[in-house]
Amino acid sequence: MDAQHLDVSIYDDINNFFRYLKQMGVSGADITESSLKRIQKWGKPKIKASVPISPPSSLSSRKIINQSDRPYDRLTEVLKSVKACTKCPLHQTRNQVVFGAGDIKTRIVFVGEAPGYEEDQTGKPFLGAAGQLLTRIIHAMHLNRDMVYICNVLKCCPPEDRKPEPKELEQCFSYLEQQIEIIQPEFICALGTTASQMLLKEKTPISKLRGMFHLYKGIRVMPTYHPSYLLRNESKKRDVWQDMQMIMREMQRVR
Repeated sequence: MDAQHLDVSIYDDINNFFRYLKQMGVSGADITESSLKRIQKWGKPKIKASVPISPPSSLSSRKIINQSDRPYDRLTEVLKSVKACTKCPLHQTRNQVVFGAGDIKTRIVFVGEAPGYEEDQTGKPFLGAAGQLLTRIIHAMHLNRDMVYICNVLKCCPPEDRKPEPKELEQCFSYLEQQIEIIQPEFICALGTTASQMLLKEKTPISKLRGMFHLYKGIRVMPTYHPSYLLRNESKKRDVWQDMQMIMREMQRVR
């Protein structure tokens, strides 16, 4: 069905916002039916959409990849390199490499800092409380984890979940670059300061980077707060919602 220009009402925005807050676990994030009726009486002012808007399923539409590129095989080769890597001492203390997971034909890649204990035990990215929150954020975007690709800058868990050292990040960054080159996403959501600064080669705080698109080799990058930070700072979930809305609007516009 052809995309249509639709009016986006403030009423719907408010309703969706409260639904998102409830998904994020924000206490008191309820809006009653009577409140919604009062909003409707205000006249439901309209914001004219400047771009065609399609149903939410359009966010998950897959780009066509030339099968001759053999992206799965190329990623497998990078994974082999990561498993054999001895560039830094982390290979001596890790249990498993945490390479990445998801759809390599996706339009969007989520990049975090480094795997933690649970990820080190399973080899899968973003588990535990932070991973569950990321899953809820992805669901709020009308997507699921099978429709996106999730990875970290660092592929090995630092001992005792300590913060990665700059040298470790620099030595591991080439593997992330190769993943992005193979997947060729249209969008990257950089989760937290480390991922954002590594991708953008910036020292600017995440609070200044978020809320706008940047470019990494022609790919739109949206920096936002890391899910683990949101677990400690619940009020910042509203900022992340704004960032995700910007990604959703741009994904709807660029198809």
